[in-house]
Amino acid sequence: MNNKRRFTPLLMCLCVVGGILIGTHYAYRFGDHTISIASSGGNKLSQLLQLIDQNYVDTVDMTELIEDAMPQILNELDPHSSYIQAKDADEASEELKGSFSGIGVSFTIQQDTVNVMSVIRGGPAEKVGILAGDRIVRADTTLLVGMKDTEVMKRLKGPKDSPVRLGIKRHGNDELTWFTVVRGDIPVQSVDASYMINEHTGYIQINKFGEQTYAEMLVSLADLAMKGMNSVVVDLRGNSGGYMHIAIQMANEFLQRNSLITYVEGRNLPREEYRSDGKGSFQKLPIIVLVDEGSASSSEIFAGAIQDNDRGTIIGRRTFGKGLVQQPMDFRDGSLVRLTIARYYTPSGRCIQKPYKKGHGEEYDMELLARYERGEFFSQDSIHQGGPEYKTRLGRTVYGGGGIMPDIFIAEDTTHLTSYYKEAVMTGLLRQFAFTFTDEHRKELNKCVTMEDVVKYLDKQNVLDKFARYGEKHKLRRRNLMLNRSRKLFTRSLYANIIYNAKGTLEYVQYLNQDDPVVLKALDIINKSEAFPKAPTMDKQ
Repeated sequence: MNNKRRFTPLLMCLCVVGGILIGTHYAYRFGDHTISIASSGGNKLSQLLQLIDQNYVDTVDMTELIEDAMPQILNELDPHSSYIQAKDADEASEELKGSFSGIGVSFTIQQDTVNVMSVIRGGPAEKVGILAGDRIVRADTTLLVGMKDTEVMKRLKGPKDSPVRLGIKRHGNDELTWFTVVRGDIPVQSVDASYMINEHTGYIQINKFGEQTYAEMLVSLADLAMKGMNSVVVDLRGNSGGYMHIAIQMANEFLQRNSLITYVEGRNLPREEYRSDGKGSFQKLPIIVLVDEGSASSSEIFAGAIQDNDRGTIIGRRTFGKGLVQQPMDFRDGSLVRLTIARYYTPSGRCIQKPYKKGHGEEYDMELLARYERGEFFSQDSIHQGGPEYKTRLGRTVYGGGGIMPDIFIAEDTTHLTSYYKEAVMTGLLRQFAFTFTDEHRKELNKCVTMEDVVKYLDKQNVLDKFARYGEKHKLRRRNLMLNRSRKLFTRSLYANIIYNAKGTLEYVQYLNQDDPVVLKALDIINKSEAFPKAPTMDKQ
């Protein structure tokens, strides 16, 4: 590859920014308040800033103006090229890193107060005795009450081995109890749940493709194999992606040697293919992949590789449709631009990037709502496959031009949906009640060993009626007919949130999966030994 051509986008970006900065610091006076504008775009930008800096009616912070302009310029390119200011750069990349330095708790803000939902085992907070249900009122001398969650995070995170003194309000105690926590490395988990969903089938839910996701998946697969797994369900619903190379490594585990996983190609990036090396440990394991409209980017690379190689079955709803590759490029001040440099393609040749218009970012962001409004979530017939046709390895037809269509479509169930239930969810009252209930019954819930134990306890507590009364106290008018019609939805949501607060993510996922139609369909396909797709049969005339 010609290195000079490869770095052309970076050099162009640096030239533009360099011209802006030079023009700002070495501005000159204009005797007649006019300027001869050169045809070069870079010169034009630089000279515009000179005009503003010297002649605008009010004083302008030029640094702030440039920071505001950068995202707007990139928005004219595509929906995924982005600019990240220096102050936000670490936070933006932290989610995909393997760990960060903090105190080791997950929290929610209820009634302006930081409530500890769970404490990471072996983490700094657990070592000093902080418990789920504690309220963090102060961090050193700073009052946390009334702060947004992003501000709270900044107070609780910090350099490794640095201390923070926390003022804790514990249920039953009127006075604050003070704990000094020494911050440590907190792992960022990308595998939310991994367990045997029945005697022979393993289940793995993955929330992102971060630095440690491949390693986490291997550990989960090895553990499930030890428990007798002979088929697996990989749940990528809601997984918005992450690192492309991690998705490639993960797909490699399931594909036979020399199978094409994906390839990328751009104006200054010649086609580069990524193929399996034949060293994967699960090349013959039946696999089902679950996707929905929240599955994007690396999720689509993984699902596309499985589908186009006819390696497994994809179940759910059409994926998001992000087929653009971004490369991070750093500026000296610590800020960075994530610039789209190529498109990625599935093995059959599909670019699954959904259509977009340059400069129409809001319209692009609302595309999922448009899908919902035209009924795509509820009927496969509402999905318009307008892209070109491609063929999988066995000759099955797949389509490009906007996400990956699953092999088996499962509609979203709205049978029991009512405006009363939607209002309870949208106002946050359902989650608020679940947290309050958990807090008031934590002693009893802590005695429950399993998810099933929690369900048995909740069945005796008349939870739904208690929620209805709680809602009335918080301006949610009780509507008994709608309450009865949405009883299944209410009970499922309330129980799930209480289980999450009392036990954690694994038990929460286990509970929801019991009657999840997408999961149940996956198990049905596995039981019928139909996880491996079959070649289409020719129609007989």
